[in-house]
Amino acid sequence: MTETSSRPRTDVHTIARMSARAAERYGERLASRHLHDGSWQETTYAETGAEIDAIARGLIALGVQAGDRVGILADTRREWTLSSFAIGAAGGVIVPVYPTNSPRECQWVLGDSGARAVICENPAQAAKIASVRAQLPGLGHVILIDGDVGTDAELTLDELRGRGASVDTETLEARRSAVAPDDVYTIIYTSGTTGPPKGVVLTQANAMAACEMIREVAVLREDEVSYLFLPLAHIFAQSTMLASFELGTSIVYYGGDTKQILPELMATEPTYLPSVPRIFEKLYGAAMKMRDAGSEEDQARFDAAVRVGVQVRQMQERGETVPDELAQGFERAEENLYSRVRGLFGGHINQALSAAAPIAPEILEFFYACGVLVVEAWGMTETTALGSLCTPDHYKFGTVGRPAPGVDIRIAEDGEILVHGPNVFREYWNNPSATAETIVDGWLHTGDLGRIDEDGYLSITGRKKDIIITAGGKNLTPANLENDLKQSPFISQAVMHGDRRPYPVALITLDVEEIVPWARERDLPEDLAELAREPQVVALIQGVLDDANAHYAQVEQIKRFVILERDLTIDDGELTPTLKVKRSVVGERYAEVFESLYA
Repeated sequence: MTETSSRPRTDVHTIARMSARAAERYGERLASRHLHDGSWQETTYAETGAEIDAIARGLIALGVQAGDRVGILADTRREWTLSSFAIGAAGGVIVPVYPTNSPRECQWVLGDSGARAVICENPAQAAKIASVRAQLPGLGHVILIDGDVGTDAELTLDELRGRGASVDTETLEARRSAVAPDDVYTIIYTSGTTGPPKGVVLTQANAMAACEMIREVAVLREDEVSYLFLPLAHIFAQSTMLASFELGTSIVYYGGDTKQILPELMATEPTYLPSVPRIFEKLYGAAMKMRDAGSEEDQARFDAAVRVGVQVRQMQERGETVPDELAQGFERAEENLYSRVRGLFGGHINQALSAAAPIAPEILEFFYACGVLVVEAWGMTETTALGSLCTPDHYKFGTVGRPAPGVDIRIAEDGEILVHGPNVFREYWNNPSATAETIVDGWLHTGDLGRIDEDGYLSITGRKKDIIITAGGKNLTPANLENDLKQSPFISQAVMHGDRRPYPVALITLDVEEIVPWARERDLPEDLAELAREPQVVALIQGVLDDANAHYAQVEQIKRFVILERDLTIDDGELTPTLKVKRSVVGERYAEVFESLYA
């Protein structure tokens, strides 16, 4: 018989009880580090648990009832974590809102979920809510993390803590203990590359299953320090947050400026880095820029060092004796290259995990040669972040690993990946038709295409909706060639186009951090719009395209391209918060540009 949330169950471990349990188990262990007024502040699990309880009491005093939805509209920061655990402890349901969302998008998420309250990072975020408040009749409270309360918000997070003094410990514990595994933990609205966002309902049991999977495969160990810059509104970052509290590891919250990610990595020296491919691509691009600046002899030594690094580390993993000559070359490369690359990560990285989009195997092999193991994982919001993953003990570059413990994966006749397991979501909020289309006979139809090799490793080959069928009937997977193009430090985004067209074309955007210094060295304009038309830049990109095309059949090759005068952005709705291209948006917005390539 299924337990209901009306009966206290102190013996059941849920996310609602996680922060209290962490405070009890880990006490004075370091829970987090965050930047405050230019210096890194440290907080223990005991201190963190007390802060969470104070906010939870404040929410109860405010009138938040069990099952009420409460939004969080803020960047990745410590207060996001405190607020989310507090909402759960009060029996509420967390509704993350991406801080890059427009007022209209905020209205959709808060309105569709029926949010009772929202916690906003600052007055600017609160102003978004104020501008659409008339369309949110069910929203009763706007709470501010930073800044002064004005017309857009009624109280600050500190004031909310103060209100909680009227709620006793027994009331809070009753709320927390009443939460059952089948109760909703969060409703996460998929940023999606197509269509309006759908609210993915994840239960307490879904989230706990994901934490147990992470424990079992040792993605995180108890002595790890995680650097967290990914948006906590996304399940990928949340899974790291939850697993950290479950295992008692430390989280370093980044300071909020994406340009400071690398300096902060070096300053905080984390051991675990969950990331999207773009960060690794930029690090790789910086290394390749260093290589290309050398003479032909230096470049040859660089390439040889990478080959030696891969060979020696593979021999060490197999327990084989490394020949003296090879070992000497490895030691020289350690001083000249490997240690410098590891230093970019802070020098103590045990493992880095790349997810949310494909990454080129060459990049993974380069970091592996230098002693930084970057492995891939695959999952969705609908699978509570986890589907399959590579681990330090079991990995194969170019794949996203084997199924997570307790997860079954199979490939349908049309190549679609199907998933079954305790981490698979319950339903789409207020959308039974979408739920029925996505979960069929207990199996989640992911929309991703893949294959499983003889060793059980899964490879993602594309998205069903992203497949390009040329006018000649050839099926093309754009992600492969796009990823090859993005290995160039000068290319930020590449979007392949050509459905029902005679041949593929591409929209290219320039990486401003790389192309401007390159242009300066050649006395070229530094304005991105001018550089997009500059013949030398066009020739540079043509060379990159020629190299990439050489690895594909003639029918798959991109025949023409155009360089956009600016980069694609999250704010303009062209990228998801995890930097995936929204193809439908780009295709519609730049339809005339694509059309011109077929003139």
